[in-house]
Amino acid sequence: MLLLAIVLVPALGAVAAYLDQAPARRAAWLVGCAALHLALTAVAWRLAPAAGAMGWLAFDPLGGLVLGAVSIVFVAVACYAVGYLRREDPRGGRAFVSCLLAFLASASLVALTRHFGLLWVGMEATTLATAPLIYDPSDRHSLEAVWKYLMICSVGIALALLGTFFLATAHLTAVGPHGAPLMLPDLLARADALHPAWLRAAFVFLLIGFGTKMGLAPMHTWLPDAHGEAPSPISALLSGALLNVAFLAVLRGCQVVHAAGQDGFARPLLIGFGLLSMLVAAAFLLGQENYKRMLAYSSIEQMGILAVGVGLSGVATFGALLQMVGASLTKASLFLVAGNVLIVYGTKRTREVSGLLRAMPVSGALLVTGLFAISAAPPFALFPGELALLAGAVRGGRTWIAVVMILLQATVFMAMGAAVLGMALGPAPAGPRPAPIREDRWLVLPPLGLLLLVLLLGLGLPPALRGALAAAAATVGGGAP
Repeated sequence: MLLLAIVLVPALGAVAAYLDQAPARRAAWLVGCAALHLALTAVAWRLAPAAGAMGWLAFDPLGGLVLGAVSIVFVAVACYAVGYLRREDPRGGRAFVSCLLAFLASASLVALTRHFGLLWVGMEATTLATAPLIYDPSDRHSLEAVWKYLMICSVGIALALLGTFFLATAHLTAVGPHGAPLMLPDLLARADALHPAWLRAAFVFLLIGFGTKMGLAPMHTWLPDAHGEAPSPISALLSGALLNVAFLAVLRGCQVVHAAGQDGFARPLLIGFGLLSMLVAAAFLLGQENYKRMLAYSSIEQMGILAVGVGLSGVATFGALLQMVGASLTKASLFLVAGNVLIVYGTKRTREVSGLLRAMPVSGALLVTGLFAISAAPPFALFPGELALLAGAVRGGRTWIAVVMILLQATVFMAMGAAVLGMALGPAPAGPRPAPIREDRWLVLPPLGLLLLVLLLGLGLPPALRGALAAAAATVGGGAP
């Protein structure tokens, strides 16, 4: 019942919030459901409950990591939305809170399900829940962004559905109509008997399909537009939660491939897509003049790093999963801070934002701190993850991958650093300078809390989290440092 409650609480909250006529109470529904979801997730981590809902839902370390990160990010976004809605009209109108909670329900379903068909349904539901939150009928750029989001992600999810069919065929061709062909435990138990050709085809389509939603290049083209045009709390949710949910869907395919002994086929694909994503992100970040699109391309880079880490296997996979958790919290914080900047300055162009530390000292400090955190600088959580990932490349005899990654990440840091430090430390703009404001605690405490958590995880991993990371890495062929 606990696992089912984790999915049903936000789903029922979405219905209740839509039926409630009072905007203030809808905000209360949002924060209340987010807090309850986080509490239920913490209980699930504590108890590790047995499979429920006819075995279709289960809690495992890999899904638990993503579920925990999604829940924490969602609480921060929900609290931020309280202050945001006081200043801005919500996209989606009355359905704003309902769509947010529907997203949480569908993301929780993806994290907990062990049925590939239900996983596909959950991934499609995340698209339908978030699209109304990107669309703004008064902005043609927003219309283009949501059109790209729906079209490209729908094509990707259709390819993933084909991959799901191929996975079922690989099971049925090899073992006949015995067992459940799309249940993860059954696929893992019979992995040696799965038809190799159908399994390889399934993985290719799952990687391309869910990789589209994950933002891997060259299927990434929806992401800069959607993240750049969406309201900042929605951008934070897309980057800090949605991309990791899609990454989990890819990892579920990796689990089956690893159990079937097909790592030699899958890992080069992951490394290739990952390095390409990092290269594309670095290229588009050079000279980027829109700070929200800058953060979006940084998310593409992070997804590339995760794909490379899983492709390298060994200790690099442990590093990639730690990087996933740290990047999820950091990127959500950065998008929330970007929302504060947009509210005060009224522009997304980096050269039109200057003197940020003087006008908005808290948000300015958080933006600079987030820059170093997302760049894997010590002592933040991404630093040990990055070290483990690079160490895995060197130990595996692929030093050239480590060198390429360092060069691309250095390029990204210089491009982002020039923009962020110019915004924070630059001289006052030639035009009217925004007056210093008293920053709303609802708008600064959520990103501050996320960055503090990233700092604490960098200073020392709790034993339970370290164990979960090691167990999760082992399911896809990785290991602990």
